[in-house]
Amino acid sequence: MSGINDFSFKMGTVNGTGSASANALLMQAIFRMGIPVTGKNIFPSNIQGLPTWYEVRVSKDGYTARPSEVDLVVALNPSTYARDVAAVRPGGYLLYDSSWPLDPDLVREGITVLGIPFGKMCVEAFEKDRDRTLLRNIAYAGALAALLDIDMDVVGQMLTEKFGKKQRLLEANHTAIRLGYDYAKANFACPLPFHLEKMDATGDAILIDGNTACALGAVYAGATVGAWYPITPATALMEAFKGFCERFRVDKETGLHNYAILQAEDELAAAGIVIGAGWAGARSFTNTSGPGISLMQEFIGLAYYTDIPAVFFDVQRCGPATGMPTRTQQADLISLAYASHGDTKHLILFPANPRECFEMAVESFDIAERFQTPVFVASDLDIGMNDWMVKRLEWDDSYRPDRGKVLDAEALAKVQKFSRYVDVDGDGIAARTLPGVGGKGAYFVRGSGHDKHAAYTEDSDAYQEVVDRLKRKFEHAATVMPKPEIHRRAGAEVGLVTIGGCDAAVREAADKLEAQGIATDVMRIRAFPFGAEVRDFLGAHEHTFVIEQNRDAQLRSLLAIELGIPRDDMVPILDYGGMPLTAKVVVDAVAAHLAGVPA
Repeated sequence: MSGINDFSFKMGTVNGTGSASANALLMQAIFRMGIPVTGKNIFPSNIQGLPTWYEVRVSKDGYTARPSEVDLVVALNPSTYARDVAAVRPGGYLLYDSSWPLDPDLVREGITVLGIPFGKMCVEAFEKDRDRTLLRNIAYAGALAALLDIDMDVVGQMLTEKFGKKQRLLEANHTAIRLGYDYAKANFACPLPFHLEKMDATGDAILIDGNTACALGAVYAGATVGAWYPITPATALMEAFKGFCERFRVDKETGLHNYAILQAEDELAAAGIVIGAGWAGARSFTNTSGPGISLMQEFIGLAYYTDIPAVFFDVQRCGPATGMPTRTQQADLISLAYASHGDTKHLILFPANPRECFEMAVESFDIAERFQTPVFVASDLDIGMNDWMVKRLEWDDSYRPDRGKVLDAEALAKVQKFSRYVDVDGDGIAARTLPGVGGKGAYFVRGSGHDKHAAYTEDSDAYQEVVDRLKRKFEHAATVMPKPEIHRRAGAEVGLVTIGGCDAAVREAADKLEAQGIATDVMRIRAFPFGAEVRDFLGAHEHTFVIEQNRDAQLRSLLAIELGIPRDDMVPILDYGGMPLTAKVVVDAVAAHLAGVPA
């Protein structure tokens, strides 16, 4: 049952009416009260006019997955009143803008309906139409402050921080907050049975989204070249990278920019720019989503075949084709693993939250240069664009990039003859050179058939020697890629396997299943290719479930293909409607299967 610091609420508004500022105000205020909180933005793919929702989960236990039920819905969009009423859990509350009537036929038994005339109050309090529209959102934030017992001193401080230099806006926002707050206090029992009490559980945490964290990681890793074509939900990553570079990559004395960011004419061109920069020695990347990955396939294959490092941030969304651009999925797994034509296999990192986005962004550049190959960071819309509470990021000033096997001028001078693709160490990785280091290190980058010396060939044995070395390199990568994260419980006969953004819901589900007497071990896979630990886990339980967000059980297929595990030994739990996974989906599926209920 919901209670103190353990509940969820959501706001239903219209896209483009300025609700994001109010939602951020609420999130930050709760966070500053020391209470764990996360937010999910459910928004349409048009610019404005369609319904949008923002879900906030307050969890004293630190759970960050999307809530399975909603305790309070704020309904500000008459066109979605029916859906908003239906979303309230039994015993929950609906707060609506009574400036527009609520059809009595929509009201359900077992919920409490609260009406506040936000629109009417703002018309009476403000003269400008824009103020009346935007400040209506701040008014509902004030009402929620009263109903949920949000610290008004914290709210006031935040408004001062944001509008302190704009007195008119500061006064208007304070007026709007008080409109909602005072009305709720005067007309309803405040606070509600579920509400907030100050904690001290956020001191070592921050609120951040995955796209910003990836961008910061790219800066930290030493990336200097970014090329992209705008696409939802990945564009914000390059925008954040640009902002960080403007702060940290401009020479203070000369004013010169020590970075290059290019918006290409399409995704294929963006991939080509990144690969060219990687060949020249720069740490380079592109950010995209599934449709962009599809268009980049030819250049991805070129980089794989010619041993050029490059990083691709794939912020996954619903497909196929254009799909649903503002909904989340994990449906690019097979596309990434085998991207491009011919025999290709690629290295992939799977962050589970923004903190790992930061960490794996750094790792991705090191891995790309160490193995001289494309590396994918497979995020998704939920991780990339939503607000997560994570442990504060750690910055190590002693970090130095791992450039891999690069021959400098001194090393080249000692080489009798440079051969670009000769594997001296047996790990599949040949030493590379960078342009301008010395004539002895020059070679042709051939996307056509080439031998180990980088010379053109159509000789079968010479061609096969090169592609076999690439296979050997991939197999070696399996031993050094990030290991899976495994949580064990005593006596567990059930194994839960997942990746990426499903992690929060799966770990919460494991706690709920244990409360029902079902002990589970949980493995979150963090990289592809799969290491020995993954194989060992899959054979250790009577029941193994693979939880992922796509229709075709792509993770299960990859496990079967790469490890030889029979597909039928792994039970799929699939959630692919575009919304972030909830623990309830996992709990219900596991319990039903163990009880023998057909899927």
